[in-house]
Amino acid sequence: MSPTITPLNTIQSCIAEDINAVNKVIQQSLYSDVVLVNQVANYIIESGGKRLRPILVLLSAGLFGTIKPEHHQLAAVVEFIHTATLLHDDVVDESAKRRGQSTANALFGNAASVLVGDFVYSRAFQMMVSVQNMRVMEVLSDATNIIAEGEVLQLLNVHNADITDEDYLQVIHYKTAKLFEAASRLGAIISNSNAHDEAALSQYGMHIGTAFQLIDDVLDLSGNATEIGKNLGDDLSEGKPTLPLLYAMRNGDTNEAETIKQAIEHGGLQHMDTVLSAVIRTGALDHVRRIAIKEADSACDAIAHFAESPYKSAMIKLAEFAATRTY
Repeated sequence: MSPTITPLNTIQSCIAEDINAVNKVIQQSLYSDVVLVNQVANYIIESGGKRLRPILVLLSAGLFGTIKPEHHQLAAVVEFIHTATLLHDDVVDESAKRRGQSTANALFGNAASVLVGDFVYSRAFQMMVSVQNMRVMEVLSDATNIIAEGEVLQLLNVHNADITDEDYLQVIHYKTAKLFEAASRLGAIISNSNAHDEAALSQYGMHIGTAFQLIDDVLDLSGNATEIGKNLGDDLSEGKPTLPLLYAMRNGDTNEAETIKQAIEHGGLQHMDTVLSAVIRTGALDHVRRIAIKEADSACDAIAHFAESPYKSAMIKLAEFAATRTY
């Protein structure tokens, strides 16, 4: 039986060899003399992630003609930063499932997950230092700091049904989109591009990262649990006020609005059916999908001035995937 061709397979076709090179860097760089570090780090790295952030490093580099070994190194770095945030996120959220598998904290315990997350973070910084580029250090250290702020902002917003759309989008920009933005910048920095091109790629990454997270919010309330790799309503059960919930609460009738408010403030899934009915009736999912598509369009506009190439075409397809995906 031939392997299934997915949108991501098509997008990656022009960087297939480079993806393989990045995977080799990841495998080599994860090694530790401490057995538990190897077990936990390898478990999370090999658990089926989409590798979107490394893909962004490689595609943005391709716009300038040559993908260098330094790009492979930095693609691995952004995947490590992402992996460390996942390890810490799952402990904070008390998650038991991610990408269709048990989370590392469920298997190895919270302490191991947090400490190995620290190891992965510090290994990422060792690797970025080896590139010997101060601008790279600046972008990645700033991104890592802002991601941490985003995690704290999200924690403060849990069980708060009174936040605005702008408050929630700030969390998305900090927690998710910032690393997409940094990944897109890195390809330009190592290629010695000009400030205009670097800023354009920064905007591309920010918009695509925002679209990606918005669709995550949609899938949490509508996706196929097997495809998305987590249980439906996980965000709701944790009391996270996502954009579809905020929209449905504002546009539902009095009973629907109060039910959603209570669900956010108290967590749990006892009112899941009522909440889902309100989300569907108010058109909240389609509303958020439209916002995600606008973000994807903005991402494509940001790179419109670059010369046509397989890499640019792949970046446009990646933006479309981010806003229309079902997994």
